[in-house]
Amino acid sequence: MVDTTLDALRFPVGKFAVVRESTDAMRTTWIDEISIAPDVVAALADEMTPAQLKTPYREGGWTAAQVVHHLADSHMNAYIRTRFALVQDDYTVQPYDENRWSQFPDAIDTDVTTSLSIIDGLHARWVTLLRSLTPADFARKLFHPERGPMTIDTLLQLYAWHGKHHAGHLRIVKGK
Repeated sequence: MVDTTLDALRFPVGKFAVVRESTDAMRTTWIDEISIAPDVVAALADEMTPAQLKTPYREGGWTAAQVVHHLADSHMNAYIRTRFALVQDDYTVQPYDENRWSQFPDAIDTDVTTSLSIIDGLHARWVTLLRSLTPADFARKLFHPERGPMTIDTLLQLYAWHGKHHAGHLRIVKGK
């Protein structure tokens, strides 16, 4: 039986939790998760009907299409934040209103092809960059006005989780 409690629907893979002391092996696993996310999301989206793409994963939640478009938006921001953090000391993140972004015409469109293409190409570049980083690079600091102090290591963990998190939302819609 599927757990349909609000928390299970909002956080199908559990809530994000930072690992304070990362190892190279952990980072490799997280990078691998970012690497496969485009294929996982594309496989789920490709199996959906247009009606499913218009279906929210929970009451008041985004539609499956909005989830896919959000992944493109969010991961583009994360990639750029990673690059800025590598070249600017104590980089301050420019936050954005993801709910507002999810209402733009391109984010409610049920044709998710362009966002899947963005995710695929973006992740290819991001993974290349991430695999080149040293432990000192992963320790580089940034500041998120909503999350507080972070490191590139924290970003890596967050976005490895984020892809699985939203793939979980797509699985919920597929199961409806």
